[in-house]
Amino acid sequence: MTNEVYDLCNFDTNLTKILMTFKSNLIGFVFTIFLIQSCTTDPLNVDVSGSELEIEFINMDSILGNSSADQILKHHRKWLVEIPETYEYQRVYCLQINSNVDSQVVTGIQNFYKDPFAKRAHAAIAKQFSNLNNEKQQLLNGFKHLKHHFNEGKIPSKIVFINSCFNVNSLSTTKEIAIGLDRNLDFKTDVIKELPGSYFPSWIKEAWNRDFLVRDAICSWVMTHYVLPKNDVNGNAEFNWGVNCNLAENIVRWGKILYLTKAALPEVSNAIILRYSEEDYKWAQDNEVSFWKYLVDQSLLFKKDELMVANLLNDGPFTVGLPEKGPDRLGQYLGFRLIEEYVKNKGCSPLELLNTDYSEIITNYEID
Repeated sequence: MTNEVYDLCNFDTNLTKILMTFKSNLIGFVFTIFLIQSCTTDPLNVDVSGSELEIEFINMDSILGNSSADQILKHHRKWLVEIPETYEYQRVYCLQINSNVDSQVVTGIQNFYKDPFAKRAHAAIAKQFSNLNNEKQQLLNGFKHLKHHFNEGKIPSKIVFINSCFNVNSLSTTKEIAIGLDRNLDFKTDVIKELPGSYFPSWIKEAWNRDFLVRDAICSWVMTHYVLPKNDVNGNAEFNWGVNCNLAENIVRWGKILYLTKAALPEVSNAIILRYSEEDYKWAQDNEVSFWKYLVDQSLLFKKDELMVANLLNDGPFTVGLPEKGPDRLGQYLGFRLIEEYVKNKGCSPLELLNTDYSEIITNYEID
């Protein structure tokens, strides 16, 4: 009886303890869920569905290859005013038409599209790119994302699809982006196979892939208008990074370029952002620590060596100096990882990232 009375008398106290324990556990559970959500939420995956942005798309290759002399002349005069840089690149550099005389320009364009090989290339482009709506929408959404992160950031007014005569994937001018559809043809296309191996070795041809078209265009724009070269002591832009900057600066610069490309295309895989196959991206992941230790052990990070920078960052069949079974541009991959780690640890925005010195990003990188 006594025990029963004692239990009844302490019932309120016991209940209070139970409720306090439950409340404490509940708070801990909610906080844990919050932390998990905070760690797993992608800061780049923003909603731009309500954003408005206008970009004009021009298929210059289709227009020039399917127009009469009068129509070509009309577009020639129009493009000289509206898109002078892109049109000059197409006309002078790609088609090798140096004259400014209207009649000679028209004749030069017509003669180009009458060339047997050019006709086959034009037909292949028309077949594989008969519908560019998906790419146009991806490009528009990509620049909406970029505009979200950089309210005052520059956005192209026009995106022009050209036949670059196999010179360029993407080229950014002051106001436009030129996309070489020819270098986005499937590498198994007959006209690609016809290209001489002395100028276009297999590793170059095999890198041409429509899957990279949008990525290349945005990466080109970011490189040209966002991640700018630093200035030298006289205030002049140092465009030759391999000469004027050490390896670490070059690696971080590329990391910023690729991270902002990812910011514009958050739903695109990292393999596409790096311009890798899934297999090459996995190899880079598996060997990231070894590559970092190699750079540290050999004291390469702070060296200014143009050839070394080119070997580790430029396109190639593989990264020079490393196992040939690995992909090229491992320096770019490492830069991307450095930025990923820095943003994850510091929580900075893409805008803040641009003004962050390379040394701070390098020292933040930790490996197991």
